[in-house]
Amino acid sequence: MKIKEDNIINIHNFLPHREPMLMVDYILELTEENVITSFLITADNIFVHNNELVEAGLIENSAQTCSSIVGQSFFEGPEIETKVIGFITNIKKIDIFSLPKVGDTIISKASLISKYENICNIFCETFNNDELLIRAEINLFIQKLS
Repeated sequence: MKIKEDNIINIHNFLPHREPMLMVDYILELTEENVITSFLITADNIFVHNNELVEAGLIENSAQTCSSIVGQSFFEGPEIETKVIGFITNIKKIDIFSLPKVGDTIISKASLISKYENICNIFCETFNNDELLIRAEINLFIQKLS
């Protein structure tokens, strides 16, 4: 997937994560039910071992991709600081097929299955080019901090 710079959404507007735990670089598409993100694997990433992004890094990338769907409802704009907290409450199913290498840009695509208040069930797949790396169904809880 070629990244079009004019359509990129700043991930910092939708996630509380910051370095070194930020595992998404850009939101390429975002609706109330779907999201597509990109992430460049760098050598200094805390989840890189032996030149590969390990399983925990892929799972965190999937969770952050998923959380931007429900997280968008908490953010009013880039100029307004919003503090939220989120948790993976359950990973219903996960299949990991391959690990990306340093220098790869992975693309994650997530779709909302169901949502009840701040709890959501989301399906996510992550690709390196056309190769499926991980497929997961994740439950997340997100809430605004007072």
